[in-house]
Amino acid sequence: MKLIQSFVIAISMYSRIPMPNVGWDRENMKSAMCFFPAVGVIIGFCEYLAGRLMFCCGCGSVMRGAGLTVLPVLISGGIHLDGFMDTVDALASGKDRQRKLEILADSRVGAFAVLGLGCYLLWNAAVWSEVTLETLGTASCVFTVSRAMSGFIVATVPAAKESGLFRMFQDGAAKVRVRVATAACFLISAAVMIWMNAGCAAGALIAAVLTFLYATALGRRQFGGFTGDLAGYFLQLAELMMLTGAIAGGVIWN
Repeated sequence: MKLIQSFVIAISMYSRIPMPNVGWDRENMKSAMCFFPAVGVIIGFCEYLAGRLMFCCGCGSVMRGAGLTVLPVLISGGIHLDGFMDTVDALASGKDRQRKLEILADSRVGAFAVLGLGCYLLWNAAVWSEVTLETLGTASCVFTVSRAMSGFIVATVPAAKESGLFRMFQDGAAKVRVRVATAACFLISAAVMIWMNAGCAAGALIAAVLTFLYATALGRRQFGGFTGDLAGYFLQLAELMMLTGAIAGGVIWN
């Protein structure tokens, strides 16, 4: 019963999917991040179905790129894009660590956040427009992989602040359990990707590891740890880089 409630917390927190109300008590929070990759499974499955449908209906590459870019935002509610925008603003400010943390907590949107979001969505749509029917399944797995890595970060990387959602989920998590669960999700997803298209999977997984190393180093160096916004920034960047890597891998190794 507790695991079901933990699952409900993860889905309701990180998606717009209607879920029943459950108590956010300490026991339920222990395993909530274990189910974060499940949100990625749902998004990836919907993305795959939508992509298949658009291919069957003869939609052009521009329509497919736009549709497959918008759909994950609709399902997730854009919660991670919000963190991406805040982080872009903070990084572009050139200020000291404390001021960057203040910018992350500021609800106002800066010019660099708008520019960053525009560039992100444009590149994301362009990459999805290059996905073929043969590579669609592999590309759809990036949503699970990104969330598995993000959940691993919550249980591993120190928090930059004493408060906030990142710290709340980190303090409430059974860290060893979360690390094992998210690492297992990563390995299973990687195996599925390789089985479906080895060339695309190689490019995507190399990009995933490099993004993980970059983001964790960035968080420690410039912010003294991670926050919820930085976790969102990492997740969105990982998805974009994995998609790009998948297309590149398909060209190089297929």
